[in-house]
Amino acid sequence: MRFMCAARTDVGVVRSGNEDTYLMASDRGFFVVADGMGGHAAGEVASDMASRLVAEEFRPVRGMSDDELMAQMVSAIRSANGAIFHRTIAEEDKRGMGTTVTALALLPRRYLIGQVGDSRAYLLRGGVLTQITKDHSYVQEQVDAGRLTAVEARVHPYANVITRCVGSNGDVVPDLYLGTLEADDLILLASDGLTGMLDDDDLLEILSADLDLEQMIDKLIADANHRGGLDNITTILVKVEAIAPPTGEVPAIRG
Repeated sequence: MRFMCAARTDVGVVRSGNEDTYLMASDRGFFVVADGMGGHAAGEVASDMASRLVAEEFRPVRGMSDDELMAQMVSAIRSANGAIFHRTIAEEDKRGMGTTVTALALLPRRYLIGQVGDSRAYLLRGGVLTQITKDHSYVQEQVDAGRLTAVEARVHPYANVITRCVGSNGDVVPDLYLGTLEADDLILLASDGLTGMLDDDDLLEILSADLDLEQMIDKLIADANHRGGLDNITTILVKVEAIAPPTGEVPAIRG
């Protein structure tokens, strides 16, 4: 597989510090966005720990089945959860910290995503933007129950309240998403500092524009800040250029 990738994080307009973290292990096609929470910079600690530990623990080997890959993703996220939770108990100033995690692994002809919280993954294919992940949030539960519309959920006062995160309890259950990849697919990973400011139509317009990945990210962040920049903004873009390289060619990464 050949792909390009780019990433950036921004403090936003309102916050004084940045508790978001991203990780790009582009040499093995692994990417993480984590949005931390907790006072005294603890959110930054939680998101950094989660990104690093999930990347360290998820180490697929050739020949693994999809079930084995998914089990390893679950194990990686649960291991990070345990390490963060232990620090919340051992260190008083870390109590209450936690983080979202959305981790993407590029596999031969497909992707695997592990997710906890409300940092999202989107897929742009053939001019259609699809939200892959589903938020673990109060408003999403209300939408699922038919008590709120998607439009109402965006402006609800509890829109930022998440119902599942990494590190707040002794264990966590991530959601998994396994799907196929095609040439020209564009995958977006983002914290809610982006998706809370820009709706899907806004995202589609920018991701469909004649821009390179860095320019797209600059535009996404600039527009989110223009709309208020109420939270830290973190974005990763991965563009699939080719699925199967010509015979004898080593898969290449650009970005």
